[in-house]
Amino acid sequence: MSIFLIRHGETLGNASRTVQLPDNPLSPRGVAQVERLARRLQAEGIAAILSSDLSRAVTTAEHLQRVTGAPISYDSVLQERSFGDLRGTPYAELGFDMFALDYAPPGGETWEVFYERVDRAWALVQETAAVAGGHLAVVTHGLVCRSLAARHLLLSDGFEVPVRWENTALTIIDHAAPWRVRLLNCVAHLDDPATRPLSDSGPG
Repeated sequence: MSIFLIRHGETLGNASRTVQLPDNPLSPRGVAQVERLARRLQAEGIAAILSSDLSRAVTTAEHLQRVTGAPISYDSVLQERSFGDLRGTPYAELGFDMFALDYAPPGGETWEVFYERVDRAWALVQETAAVAGGHLAVVTHGLVCRSLAARHLLLSDGFEVPVRWENTALTIIDHAAPWRVRLLNCVAHLDDPATRPLSDSGPG
């Protein structure tokens, strides 16, 4: 049994380098990306899907459900870090590093609050994986994936926590503890110009 950790497909906000809005939809490239991901995972024996309830993750999870038939459950604990009043702002207009460790976005989450929520998300993932009856797909967001890799997962030799988590990147985690990662941030399914991640796309 494995956990398939997945970042959602590219959104309009990713493509325009804009701080993500909660209801940001997938871009046309993002739709093509999740279709490729779904084909890659179609025969992998996914028994259940656990997803963030933000629309970009929901759409990604629904594509997986269509090819796997696995039931989906949604939980807000898997949402991306909230940047509050910054949402909808182009990165080029910020004039500062919104990811700085000491920055608290107005109306959003500090890193400490976000990490505490990711800890709860990881507990939920473990509980869900224990009763899934097969592989569990977890659809979430870039900073959530990065936090899990840095703080909860055991990386195999030669792996380092990626600074950039690609859209529809697949990370495979062996169940159960010590939760070793055997595939990290992989986008081998995005093998043509129509789906390949843009080098300057935004996070989130």
